[in-house]
Amino acid sequence: MKPEIALHLYSILWQEYSARVSYARTYQQMIIAAGGTVANDHIAFRSLRLLVDSPQGQVNLGIDYLGKLAEALGYVVAGEYTFAQTHLYARHYRHPQQEEFDLPKLFISELIVDELPADIAQLISQTVSSFSNQPELSSVLQSEGNCESIAELQKVFSRPWLPPQRSVVEEVNQITQYGAWVLLHGYAVNHFTGYVNRQNTAAYPDIDSTARGLANLGVPMKAEIEGNVACGLRQTATQAVTEMVTVLDNISGGEIQIPWTYAYYEIAQRYPVEIEPGKQVLFDAFLGSNAQQLFEMTRLSK
Repeated sequence: MKPEIALHLYSILWQEYSARVSYARTYQQMIIAAGGTVANDHIAFRSLRLLVDSPQGQVNLGIDYLGKLAEALGYVVAGEYTFAQTHLYARHYRHPQQEEFDLPKLFISELIVDELPADIAQLISQTVSSFSNQPELSSVLQSEGNCESIAELQKVFSRPWLPPQRSVVEEVNQITQYGAWVLLHGYAVNHFTGYVNRQNTAAYPDIDSTARGLANLGVPMKAEIEGNVACGLRQTATQAVTEMVTVLDNISGGEIQIPWTYAYYEIAQRYPVEIEPGKQVLFDAFLGSNAQQLFEMTRLSK
C-alpha cells in the first residue's frame, strides 16, 4: 500500500537526517525519557524552479519534480504560499489517510531562478546542468514497497548533479542563501518537525516548555517562537547544524571540503481555529510569515 511505502521511506530519511542533525536525536531522547511520544508534523524539502535537459527530455527541478513523488504516494496539494521578496514559492501536501496512517504533511518549496539577477541564474543553471535523471516512480511504486524499491525512492532525496564550484556557491550565497543551500544539498531533507500536540507528556505540555527543555540540554534554539494561538500555529526551531560539504576548488578543480549549514529541527504546536460560528477545527495548514522566518535558519553565520 502507498501509505505504508511512504512510512517506510520516511523512516529511512529520518535515520539519515537524524544521524546528521544531533538536535533531532536530543529532542527524541528528551521526549521519550519523559514518557512521551515522538510524532512528525511535516517534512520540508527545497528545490529550484528551473528546466534542465535530460536523456528523457526536459525536467523541471522545482516543486513539480518532488511533487510527482508526493502525488504518486497518494498526497494531494492542500495549500500554496508565495514569498516574493526572496523569490520563493511553496506548496504543502496532505495525505487523505493522514490520521489513519499517522502520515506527516509535506512542505515543498522552490526558488524561482528566473527572477534572480541574470549572472546568478546562469551560475545556478550551469551547476545543475550535470543533473542525472532519477528513478522512474511508477515502476518503483508498482513493486509493492520492497527494500529495493524503497532504496530507489531514497535516491531521489540526494543531490542529482555534480558538486558545485566553491566560488559559485559563495557568489550565489550573496544573493540567495536558499539557492546556495540547494546547490550543495540538492533534495536532502531540509527539516523534520516534532509535533508538540502529540508529545503526550506532562513534562512538556506545550511548545514553550519544549523549547526550554531543549535549551536546557544545550541545544541552540531560535530566539523567538513564530505565530500565535489565534492563527492556529506556533513554530520554532533549533539552529542549523554546520557540516563539511564537498565543493570543487576554483584553481585545481579537485574536490575539497568546506563548512556549510545543513539542517535544523523544528517543533510545532497547532491550535483550534473557528471556521464558522460555533465550530472549531485544529489548524492543519501553514503560515507564510512563519515559514519565511524559518527559511532564514540555514543562513550561513559569518
